[in-house]
Amino acid sequence: MAKTSDRDPRIGVVIITHQRRSELLRTLTHLTALPERPPLVVVDNASTDGTAEAVAADFPDVLLVRAGANLGAVGRNIGVEALEVPYVAFADDDTWWEPGSLTRAADLLDAHPDVASLTARILVEPGGTEDPITPELRHSPVPGRPGLPGPALLGVLAGASVLRVSAFRQVGGFHERLWLGGEEELLSLDLAAAGWWMCWIEDMVVHHAPSRGRDSTARRRLGIRNTLWTAWLRRPAGAALRRTGAVLGAVPRDTASARAVAAALAGLPWVLAQRRPVPARVEEGLRLLEAPQRSSPARRYVG
Repeated sequence: MAKTSDRDPRIGVVIITHQRRSELLRTLTHLTALPERPPLVVVDNASTDGTAEAVAADFPDVLLVRAGANLGAVGRNIGVEALEVPYVAFADDDTWWEPGSLTRAADLLDAHPDVASLTARILVEPGGTEDPITPELRHSPVPGRPGLPGPALLGVLAGASVLRVSAFRQVGGFHERLWLGGEEELLSLDLAAAGWWMCWIEDMVVHHAPSRGRDSTARRRLGIRNTLWTAWLRRPAGAALRRTGAVLGAVPRDTASARAVAAALAGLPWVLAQRRPVPARVEEGLRLLEAPQRSSPARRYVG
């Protein structure tokens, strides 16, 4: 186990950001104080609020990548390529890792070479209350092999997960078509289809202070579109239909939802061209997740 007083050479942190200068600077203050002293990469997705300039001035040891456009989640792919470590922790500009959690993740990934990702317990600030998604993760019904370090999952949370870089690269990272909004689901299904395990770890902790700058309506529109795309990219036809019906039955009846469905339909040609249903063992886990997802307070199309 690496000493927390020394730099842990096994793990780095990648953050993507856009137009959230103050939130990012707060997050970097926390991350640069970590005992693991991880290398930090910030991919600035073409902010115009002085974000990149502030990072360069206040945190000169942080590797800053200035993207020429807002690349969304693909910025994380660029950040991973800028690191020379076996494990990468993702953070959003409004999330930060608790001291010791990165070393804990690296130790577990060292000990379990068939595990691709570890997702942390999320505490929402101010107050440090558990994120509403926690019960779903803690009591995940997904079958796992004996000896896994935590409950088996079929998902990652990009602001609160540590990934094995070799597995991330094997499946191609985040898909450029999805941009942002539920973009982790396709990555997770591809990891599972490739034979990797994903787990939730109780004693890894991420803090989340939700940004007030989020455009919740735009994010909802993208989330609906991406959920529908992912269903038809990776689920068998019957399951994809069932998932489509569940999503459409849960969304608000408004212009944003209508635009999301229209965008999903417009993307059907490329979706069907790249369609590759997951193996039966993965689909079995997805079916087990359907009931908890329907009743989840954390999975609501709002905004």
